[in-house]
Amino acid sequence: MDVIKNSLERQFKLSELKTSISTEIIAGITTFTTMAYVLAVVPKMMGETGLPTGEILTAMVLMIGITTIAMALFTNRPFVLAPGMGSVAIFSITLVQLQHVSVGVASALVFLSGILFLLVTVLGIRDAVVKVIPKGIKISISAGVGLFLAVIGLRNAHVIIANAKKTAFAFGDLTQPSVIVAALGFLLLIVLQARKIKGAALYSIFAATIIGIPLGVTKIPQSFFSLPSSIDHVVFNFDLWNALDVKYLPFLFAFFLPDFFSSFGTAIGIGNKAGFLDENGDLPGLHKIFLVDSLAATLGSLFTIPVLITYLESGAGVEAGGRSGLTAITSAILFLLALLITPIALMIPAGATAPILVYVGISMLSGLRNLEYDDLAEYLPAFICIAFTIFTFNIANGIALAYVVFLLIKLSTRRLNEITMGHYVLGILFLVYFYSIAGVK
Repeated sequence: MDVIKNSLERQFKLSELKTSISTEIIAGITTFTTMAYVLAVVPKMMGETGLPTGEILTAMVLMIGITTIAMALFTNRPFVLAPGMGSVAIFSITLVQLQHVSVGVASALVFLSGILFLLVTVLGIRDAVVKVIPKGIKISISAGVGLFLAVIGLRNAHVIIANAKKTAFAFGDLTQPSVIVAALGFLLLIVLQARKIKGAALYSIFAATIIGIPLGVTKIPQSFFSLPSSIDHVVFNFDLWNALDVKYLPFLFAFFLPDFFSSFGTAIGIGNKAGFLDENGDLPGLHKIFLVDSLAATLGSLFTIPVLITYLESGAGVEAGGRSGLTAITSAILFLLALLITPIALMIPAGATAPILVYVGISMLSGLRNLEYDDLAEYLPAFICIAFTIFTFNIANGIALAYVVFLLIKLSTRRLNEITMGHYVLGILFLVYFYSIAGVK
């Protein structure tokens, strides 16, 4: 036992990060339960393209396991990877169903976006990009990610819904069992947090899941075990030659830029929550995270899996005390085990995990106190970053628009000495991004 403990201490530097094995394991379980919904959602969306959902589930879990373990060992950060929901929607709905692009071409575009991300990371372009993003936007990214998480949680629990008539969010039916489960789970969570009880997030998830049984929210499966499907039809299902057609360039950007900036935003946002950022608002070792992200996207495409990114829900594990790669390893193992016990993982209702997302999201707003509110070029882009992350349901959109506004303010106030060539290049890149997504629904 001591051998294992010492080995984990050396690998993950637990004492240095002021954490423990038990805390990391609880945090890993919390992250897994919070993002277990991907086991149901992603295969269903990809299945709409005609792909076998069982094979997609198997391939996706394998990719989550492999890439998350790589992230844990290479970076020692509590970050878990999974297919980005935005890229899943672009792959399945926009490309295959609406544009009638073949699955092979769509997979190849994911592959090319991963290669592009890898080149940007290896050639050091990433460092230049990060340096020209102003501190105000970096600070606001954490808050934007936090509110994004909170909105996802409230939506998953049906507390809020999209109201088409008002073109806005509105309250759902607050008498729904899922809302009641989420409310009770949130109440329990804040009581446990106020009493500083370790594992509060995990306890609230389990309690809410049990509460959901008599309310009909938690569905007890007929069988708790299942065998994984083969992946014969999804391996190497890509058409690289036809994907090189210039007409697909906008879609390549639609995959690449959200991957790049969503990963950046998530890493900075959750890193800030974990206390990893330095005095300039930067995350030490970010290049390692980007390297794993880019390789993950490239590898996943070979198994017909949309862009794998660092997941927002990793913040739930950080809130539970996770600080090292052991948190991610725990989540990865649980995902791999889920291939055999998928029915149990799917039994946890969205209403049980929603309170965690909301609580984590709220707690990520604290960094806004460090904004320079006497400088329009700092606080206005920060507001836009937060607002449009929420309004458009996309982190990359918020960062991109905030940066363009930042440049316009600098130019209009003739503060040209504060702008470098890198600022202009990144601004143009963001304008290209907006052009590339103009027709993406």
